[in-house]
Amino acid sequence: MLASGASPVEVAAAHPTSSLAWAQLADEAFERGAAVESYAYARTGYHRGLDALRRNGWKGHGPVPWEHEPNRGFLRALHALARAAQAIGEQEEYERCSQFLKDSSPTAAQVLG
Repeated sequence: MLASGASPVEVAAAHPTSSLAWAQLADEAFERGAAVESYAYARTGYHRGLDALRRNGWKGHGPVPWEHEPNRGFLRALHALARAAQAIGEQEEYERCSQFLKDSSPTAAQVLG
């Protein structure tokens, strides 16, 4: 559950740019065995997170520290995307996303892994 106490569906509907809400939706879908649904939610969160990082000056490479709390939605969505990609047989995307997570934040890869 998100810190606000609202459900991830409510947060995503009210704030569709929230990568954290999409990552939480991806986690919930994965936990109930809906890997394709999880993949779709995670991909949305991943892209929303990329958009936010770029708006804040990130150039598409370099660290995305887990320690900076606003990055956690993106990093969680990236982890969820890797996990769901592996579950649906997208091995190349799983490997790419897993490496991107490790390169972006070794701490996130350890915490989420």
